[in-house]
Amino acid sequence: MVCSKIQRIAVKQLNNMDFRLKVFYTVAKRLSFTKAATELFITQPAISKHIQELEEQYKIKLFDRHGSKIALTTAGEIVLKHAKNIFDVYREIDFEMSTLINQRSGLLRLGASTTISQYIIPPILARFHQKLQDVEVSLLNGNTEQIENALLKQEIEIGIVEGQSKNKSIKYTAFLKDELVLVCKSSNPLVRLAEVAQEELKQMQFLMREQGSGTLEVIEHALKPFEIKISELKIEMQLGSTESIKSYLMNSDCVAFISIHAIEKELKSNELAILDIKNLSIERFFYIITLQGKTDSLSDLFIQNIFNHYNLKL
Repeated sequence: MVCSKIQRIAVKQLNNMDFRLKVFYTVAKRLSFTKAATELFITQPAISKHIQELEEQYKIKLFDRHGSKIALTTAGEIVLKHAKNIFDVYREIDFEMSTLINQRSGLLRLGASTTISQYIIPPILARFHQKLQDVEVSLLNGNTEQIENALLKQEIEIGIVEGQSKNKSIKYTAFLKDELVLVCKSSNPLVRLAEVAQEELKQMQFLMREQGSGTLEVIEHALKPFEIKISELKIEMQLGSTESIKSYLMNSDCVAFISIHAIEKELKSNELAILDIKNLSIERFFYIITLQGKTDSLSDLFIQNIFNHYNLKL
């Protein structure tokens, strides 16, 4: 009886510690007690109490408080690092248990826009296959418009795309931030410029993606505040993939807007260079897309796999 009581107390203490760490982790990521309280559906005084108990337990301050602003102390940074590792392990356990429960064979039909299928999805697919080797995966490659149409026709279960416009029949879940940067070959004379003015864009020779590309749509949206239309740019050629654009760039004096994820290798090898544009930063998200109100256990597992890969919460 005594042993059982001690065990119950130990479990309760462990659960309390888990929740305190969750509170701390949320505050540390948001750097706001108010935002953490909203996210965790508890009151701000409760947030403060959990942080205070954690600081008393470790006998050191985890946050510096400056009026309404807070910042992590050195001790706080250490706790954050370990808390992240703990929650990564929990997510991995959840995924592997879900995999066991939902273990099945079958076909999962995916679609991905060109940039994503080349640079983002391969390691995710490899990890998923290791967990569920009896599941056959087919991957449709196309631009964002083509992938959305395939989803609407139910030719695929899940799409992964980039873009600006949204279809009301589709659920869009952001999972990875991206940046489009202006790129040219490293020997291009433009590299010597400290900064490119927006007006100078109209004098450059551009390579662009084809109509229907999510990348093209994002570029159009980003240039609109500066009253620059795609039709006003000198477009030497429109190509159907990022790889073909990169290859063309290395053999010409053209420029192109390309995802930062797609040029890591070329930047390191000094084959391509980024041109900074004055007051212009083009950021976007990659999205998981599914039909509104339609899901299945295999698709859910794959989406969970994506979020685990990037240490995100569903």
